Amino acid sequence: MVATPSYLRFFPYETPYDHQLEAMETIDDAIASGSDVLFEGACGTGKTLAALAPALERARDDDKTVVITTNVHQQTRQFIEEARAIVDAEPIRAVVFRGKLDMCHIDVGYEECQALRDTTRELAETEQERQELLETQRVLIEEATDENAPAVVDGQDAVADELDALEETIDHLEEQTICERYYANLTEETDAFYEWLFDDVRTPDQIYDYAEQAGLCGYELLKEGIEGVDLVICNYHHVLDPMIREHFFRWLGRDPEDVVVVFDEAHNIESAARDHATRTLTEHTVDSALNELAEFEDSRVEPTRNVLEAFLRALRETYDETLGFGETESVGDEWYDLSIANDDRRDALTLAFLDTYSGNGIHSDLEAAVELGETLDQAYEDAYKNGENQSRKECRILQAASFIDEWLLEGGAEGTYPLLSVRDDGSDTGVYGRAELYTCLPREVTEPLFAELHASVLMSATLRPFDVIAAVLGLESDDDVATLAYGPQFPKDRRRTYAVDTPALFARRRDEHELQVLLSGILEDAIEFTPGNVLCFFPSYREARRYHDRLVDHVDATCYCDEPGTAVETLKQSFTSDDNGVLFSSLWGTLTEGVSFDGDDARTVVVVGVPYPRLDDRMDGVQVAYQNAFGEDDTDAGWEYAIEVPTVRKTRQALGRVVRSPEDFGARLLVDERYTARGYKEMTQYSVLETFPTEERREMIDIEPKKLKFGLLNFYTDMDGWVEGPPTP
Repeated sequence: MVATPSYLRFFPYETPYDHQLEAMETIDDAIASGSDVLFEGACGTGKTLAALAPALERARDDDKTVVITTNVHQQTRQFIEEARAIVDAEPIRAVVFRGKLDMCHIDVGYEECQALRDTTRELAETEQERQELLETQRVLIEEATDENAPAVVDGQDAVADELDALEETIDHLEEQTICERYYANLTEETDAFYEWLFDDVRTPDQIYDYAEQAGLCGYELLKEGIEGVDLVICNYHHVLDPMIREHFFRWLGRDPEDVVVVFDEAHNIESAARDHATRTLTEHTVDSALNELAEFEDSRVEPTRNVLEAFLRALRETYDETLGFGETESVGDEWYDLSIANDDRRDALTLAFLDTYSGNGIHSDLEAAVELGETLDQAYEDAYKNGENQSRKECRILQAASFIDEWLLEGGAEGTYPLLSVRDDGSDTGVYGRAELYTCLPREVTEPLFAELHASVLMSATLRPFDVIAAVLGLESDDDVATLAYGPQFPKDRRRTYAVDTPALFARRRDEHELQVLLSGILEDAIEFTPGNVLCFFPSYREARRYHDRLVDHVDATCYCDEPGTAVETLKQSFTSDDNGVLFSSLWGTLTEGVSFDGDDARTVVVVGVPYPRLDDRMDGVQVAYQNAFGEDDTDAGWEYAIEVPTVRKTRQALGRVVRSPEDFGARLLVDERYTARGYKEMTQYSVLETFPTEERREMIDIEPKKLKFGLLNFYTDMDGWVEGPPTP
């Protein structure tokens, strides 16, 4: 008789599926050996519980903590529900952790909070010390006798002296700015909060509301109370940002080797890691630093001014020279990248900076500038703590000098790409600039993390090819990484995937009238012959708007257009409340992943073209870095790793928005010959078909545009999707 695995006590439902049992066994073995797991599973695989059950079992046996993390809000809500189900099955201590800025009751920044916390804690501790001395004084008086009177008097004098000193300290601290809520945390009974906290899996909003009513600081209570918990649900930045991670693990009372991290939507780690490692400096910050410099007299002021003014002049001169004729008119309120890289020498901004600088030595001047910034930053913190300033002043000198120092030291390093961007400043003066040290290789952030952790599970519906994600993130080697892949778990006959054989929709052809007419006809057929809502994804918001405007007056459906700045949740609610709507959006927007369109919310999803990202200077830098890192004998590695694989992952995420349960049904349309089997044979260089997993390729049916309506009609008729009978094609 086979023994029931002990980790099933953390599985809250009666019977796992066979694939879940298989996944749990693999994950259990990997965590036991301290290995990493790459786990791809389509919607319905049950990835979360398959990862959490063995992770929690190993964590309980080996005294570790499990952290499950995502960058998608909807997934956080799902994790909370799963954690509550686990708690009902096998009691664990689970918390949901959110950043300070989202939980602060008095709305102050990180530096202000740190200063407030230090002063408040010092006040509370000093008052506690005073209370202990008063108790000592009371005991001395009570125990005084004729025989020990001289000693008692000496003791009382000593205590009185200490009390006087403490009173002076308390008077001084009470004149400073403190946080009343944090003071209440330190001086009032908080056991009731922790009993309430661990009685269920509380959301950050629930914690905030509890603390708001009780006059406490929920964020600090959470920090103080999460040591040694079994499970933490949090955002990526708590794990990916090295400084935040160090604090976070300390609050958990864990060294990195005592933590198992489960990453959801792990295909997003690559871009998230880049964002966390990238550093920027705007010319407005340098301007502010120069203004700040004018307020002080110090021997370090002149060398600081030398480097700041030279960098600012170089920044402005470089973007003035780089912006082409008429290009300024293309600059809007989004950052607009300019190409400053050189193949055989440092970038144009660095060369201009070195040419502009005049002083006694750029490195010694930078050293003096950083030292001055650190001195002033400490003075600003002291002034805030002492109550001299109502807010904690930012030291722009330190920010600017530190960045310029890093720019010179790291700007030419492999994997770091120097960039210059401009943005419309909203005034008559035109644009202003930003220098950026863009980290092209995410493994610079993730490789040290995975090396430190006890184990990790990276899960997503779109992780494959595994060798690419492992290389990009710096997972040790194939021998140390377990891989799992499960395709769609729902009935195959309830979904249909068509590769619509149009000409390849290269960016240069988007303005061709005949092609626009062809695509409009395909979309009209998809809308007319779908019994319900349709999702349409395009390579850009501009293309989404183009086809929205072409179809809005020509289809019998309500047209919705997603655009940058749109309130996505409101848009989704309006769309899903409809029963005959079509939503136009960019594949690179926020609606392609982490958002469920269940049942009648959407029936058909259309991906128009192969939606490669904008191939700008930034992506060129990533391609070059990937080629150098992973190319060896493969001359296309840079393109494959940096562009093609992420694009197909995005496409697969979009296709996964429909057919979200065993009872659900829907059609997925890929509109471009580069998705077709014919295209693979005839235009191999441009085809993306082979980038899809084998089982997904097998489901793709090549279809001519004029036959699409018949295919959809037959499929949805089989699904009994029509309410009043299908239209006549």
